[in-house]
Amino acid sequence: MKTFTLILALVAAMAGAQTPPKPTDPKENPRAAADQARRMAIAKAELEGVQVRFKDIARFRGVRGNQLQGIGLVVGLAGTGDTKNTPFTATLLANAMREKTQVDPSQLKAKNVAVVFVTSELPAFASPGNRIDVTVTSAGDATSLQGGFLLRAPLFAANDESNPYAVAMGPISIGGFSASSGGASLSKNHATTGRMPELAFVERAVDTKLVFDGRLYLELNEADFTTAQRMAQRLNEMNPAFAAVAVDGGTVQLQMVEGKTPVQLMSEVEGLMVMSDTAASVVVNEKTGAIVVGGNVRLGPAMVAKGSLTIRIDQELMISQPLPFSRGETVVETQPILSAEEEKAQVTMMGPTTTVADLARIFQALKISAQDMIAILEALRAQGALKARIKLI
Repeated sequence: MKTFTLILALVAAMAGAQTPPKPTDPKENPRAAADQARRMAIAKAELEGVQVRFKDIARFRGVRGNQLQGIGLVVGLAGTGDTKNTPFTATLLANAMREKTQVDPSQLKAKNVAVVFVTSELPAFASPGNRIDVTVTSAGDATSLQGGFLLRAPLFAANDESNPYAVAMGPISIGGFSASSGGASLSKNHATTGRMPELAFVERAVDTKLVFDGRLYLELNEADFTTAQRMAQRLNEMNPAFAAVAVDGGTVQLQMVEGKTPVQLMSEVEGLMVMSDTAASVVVNEKTGAIVVGGNVRLGPAMVAKGSLTIRIDQELMISQPLPFSRGETVVETQPILSAEEEKAQVTMMGPTTTVADLARIFQALKISAQDMIAILEALRAQGALKARIKLI
């Protein structure tokens, strides 16, 4: 990675709110009008958020899945099962055969058997007889589960390991292979992990509580005070009897309405639309070099030095005067000005409230790699010029 010198200096912040520019006539300049419309849509989304359904950003309290887990035996392997280095395999196999015959575990040396962990997620409102998917993962030193068949394996929840919620049994699909000969080996995907689509049957349902003392609770997938308050306002606009209140950034409380069942109310509520606010964040994956910058990210005044190109972004106040008798209003807008000049050092100036679009142009002009971008973003965040939270994944 290249070495960067980041020189960050504070300058006076511009006063006054930005106002939308005067609309461009599509007939006179269609391309400019389309570009202006796109910029205005982006600006509106940054200010107000994006319109989404309640069901896409929140769930009702009590509506949730449950993780299930069990231990099982996979048989029918072509010599790729557990070896004697996994002693509990013989014990479990002997226990599985106990109802039919008595077997000494020490005498079992089957290489066609493997002990596996069986995991699944029980969806909300799953009823007995429903089918669910399961994942099977080797727990011993088996080299492959290809061609294996899972014997009946009960699956339990964390809070009840005495009565299974589901039972899985059937062939395993690993979606890959593993082969070796003469010291050479070839493999695709993970041969010790497999899937069993809809090969587990739900044996009993989970008790689900939806109404709590005459109230329903909407719980946001990602807590946000602005979005929670907007949801409460939208609910009260729809029906004042809801008496909706944003309890905190992640929970909205609403009252039951007389004459309607909880399911009827939930169906009406989850289809409502609300403007969901977007937090200012930058997601960075240092392993792949991927960078995702949110639309609400803003940068304070800063200067970045690299190489010999100087790029400066300033902002100029412009006044748009309407034509006589047009009933228009005088509009004052801020117009970014981008300039470049060859010098001994490559310097980028970022003015107050630099947007994502400005940042993209800066990085494009600097012609830097993803790793260099990550280094600049982290340095800007450490200095305080980057007004966003960086998430490393």
